[in-house]
Amino acid sequence: MEALYLFILVILLLLVGVPIAVSLGLSSILFLLVYSDSSLASVAQTLFSAFEGHYTLLAIPFFILASSFMSTGGVAKRIIRFSIACVGHFHGGLAIAGVFACMMFAALSGSSPATVVAIGSIVIAAMRKVGYSKDFAAGVICNAGTLGILIPPSIVMVVYAAATDVSVGRMFLAGVIPGLLAGTMLMVAIYFYARYKGMPKGEWAGWTEVLGAARAASWGLFLVVIILGGIYGGYFTPTEAAAVASVYAFIVSMYIYRDMGPLKGTAGGAPLSLAKHPQALFTAWFHKDTRQTLFD
Repeated sequence: MEALYLFILVILLLLVGVPIAVSLGLSSILFLLVYSDSSLASVAQTLFSAFEGHYTLLAIPFFILASSFMSTGGVAKRIIRFSIACVGHFHGGLAIAGVFACMMFAALSGSSPATVVAIGSIVIAAMRKVGYSKDFAAGVICNAGTLGILIPPSIVMVVYAAATDVSVGRMFLAGVIPGLLAGTMLMVAIYFYARYKGMPKGEWAGWTEVLGAARAASWGLFLVVIILGGIYGGYFTPTEAAAVASVYAFIVSMYIYRDMGPLKGTAGGAPLSLAKHPQALFTAWFHKDTRQTLFD
């Protein structure tokens, strides 16, 4: 009967809008206070004991933070521009570019939901604008977003590695080829389906646009080198790589792309110069955009 009360309490907290993590934790604490002789100190001790030997799990919030900075700080839209420049001239090019962008963003964030939100919020609207159906546009991005489970640094792989006590680095390495194959097969399937259905294709923008888009996206894509190169080069553990990734994403978003923070220009205006506003080196850490990203 006590277990039923615990279950009902969790459901009630969820129904009133309490976040899932808080609902689970608060209901457990209230249950212990009412039905157990254990003190709250034992709850804290159990929590720290559960993390003992599983410090790899600390990589998860850092990867999520890095993906938040990248999606808010303009990395996603530059990756999309590079993808369209590369494959947008094929039949179904915008859909193929969406898959390509999802693959690259998944290699930065490790999160399928973050990939769908960051890429889908831009690509789906663009696909609808040029004549793709709503169902097809949403289906392409949702399928491509799941590649984040396979392509390292996958958060799911971090959880699995911690639960089964296997190497996170080996898990990441095992996901590279399957992730690339799955993404390539999806792009090929979209191409043939688009030719069959006569879907629109874009114009070849030329190598100048490809190189320009690659240069613009290079700061964000270099994060893949930092994460995987750092892990397999023996410079970082997966947890340290995630922490470095979050700091790097913050620096790129604030001081290089300047799509958020104190150096962000006004609507339609150019971003501000760091040389003329050196105080941004300090104020960026406490800016409202930084706080909002942390809260989200």
